[in-house]
Amino acid sequence: SAHCHRQVSTMPTAREALGAATKIVADTGDLDSIKALAPVDATTNPSLILAAVSDPKFAALVDEAIKSAKGATTEEKVTDATDRLAVAFGTEITKLVPGYVSTEVDARLSYDVEGTIAKAHKIIELYKEKGIDKSRILIKIASTYEGIKAAEVLEKEGITCNMTLLFNFHQAIFAAQAKATLISPFVGRILDYYKANNKDIVYTHETDPGVLSVRQIYNYYKKHGHETIVMGASFRSVGEVLALCGCDRLTISPALINEMDKMTDAVPVTMSAEAAKKMDIPVVVVDEKMFRWEMNQDPMANEKLAEGIRKFAADLDKLEAIVKSKL
Repeated sequence: SAHCHRQVSTMPTAREALGAATKIVADTGDLDSIKALAPVDATTNPSLILAAVSDPKFAALVDEAIKSAKGATTEEKVTDATDRLAVAFGTEITKLVPGYVSTEVDARLSYDVEGTIAKAHKIIELYKEKGIDKSRILIKIASTYEGIKAAEVLEKEGITCNMTLLFNFHQAIFAAQAKATLISPFVGRILDYYKANNKDIVYTHETDPGVLSVRQIYNYYKKHGHETIVMGASFRSVGEVLALCGCDRLTISPALINEMDKMTDAVPVTMSAEAAKKMDIPVVVVDEKMFRWEMNQDPMANEKLAEGIRKFAADLDKLEAIVKSKL
């Protein structure tokens, strides 16, 4: 009799190998993807929420959130409904992951300390209404000077923050000084910039400036005892992801996670706290003057931070237009 035996591979997949050294986070608002991938945490942003809201399969969730919107004016209602939408998706995600869910503040508040703090309070309040404790939520804030100052206040109140759109070493140090719970240093967008501006250079994963940026930040944090979690973000390829094996966490799109599930390549650990502690890395203390100067001196970080904020703001405008049409 012919028996069909499924070939059982003893080789770990690339995802399993990575997962042994690094917590894998899903970078998506798609509830079905999160369910299928079973990550530790999940991260959303205005662009990902826009994609999820535009998907007919989440129509009931979207309509329910919009129906519960409050406000005296249409504008207030739209803002409230948009906040509720992000929280509605976040609430569903908390049922699917054991760890943190990241919800982003309005990118248009990126240069407004008080506005960011107020929006964070509102998001946490909306989660509380849904029965979700603030310990499950990371408030995602752009790593501007003002954003980091807002996070410093929120962290003192016990509201945990994820500093996003982080492209520069001094941004990272300033965030650690503010005791941010987690940073999301971007990888792919750094590579995008250098590729666009250095057409003649071919980058490998070992010379990828985005990969090197995250390793530098990770090593600095571990060397100097900063507890802020390093979670690499914004990946263009599986190779970029695997080059950061050993990082605290990596937030990865479902497409790249699925790709790693099909690979059995060896995945060497490239970073560790033990190795970092032995390195000779001088302490840097960043104040406002140094922060602003170092950003000025880094055209990539300056441009990518501004562009990231513009893109999130534009997607938020689109999201609000959809919400307004449904009110």
